[in-house]
Amino acid sequence: MRNLIFAINISLDGCCDHAKFNPDEETLAYFTQLTRTADTFVYGRKTYELMVPYWPDIAKNHLGQTRADNEFAEAFEAVKNIVVFSKSLDKAEGKNTNIVRTDLRDEILKLKQEQGKNILTGGVAIPSQLMELGLIDEYYFIVHPIVAGTGRRLWEGVSLQDSLQLKLVESKIFKSGVVVHRYVK
Repeated sequence: MRNLIFAINISLDGCCDHAKFNPDEETLAYFTQLTRTADTFVYGRKTYELMVPYWPDIAKNHLGQTRADNEFAEAFEAVKNIVVFSKSLDKAEGKNTNIVRTDLRDEILKLKQEQGKNILTGGVAIPSQLMELGLIDEYYFIVHPIVAGTGRRLWEGVSLQDSLQLKLVESKIFKSGVVVHRYVK
């Protein structure tokens, strides 16, 4: 069975608003390495629209500000399947993108049974639902050394039947002060 991995940038005060972060080259290289372990992305509409066409355009034109930008863009573009759960998205911009309007749980269980590499998810809405359903296998919290003060908070409105007990399996500290914590169920 394939693993479903959730990875997100977060501030010390729990903010996960993408506009609050400017990942350095080391952090982006870490995301590139993680992306290369996957062949499927699972997003909601908002996260999809943040990622596509931005990263495919960088991959196509190599217009990233740094080498790390270009390498992440190439890893992103190499992913075979992007699954977008949305009731409002009419058409997909990116290649290999499927808009799904069926049951989230059923679709994820089907994806996990397929042959292939890891499944990555990001954003807030879809991962929150996946966590409530108990479908996330690994959590990567990329903690930036900032206090954002404002912005969307991770897990706002999430309601778990039971507390989620996770096991820390990796911590990594970057020169910038960013810390990655990797947990498994």
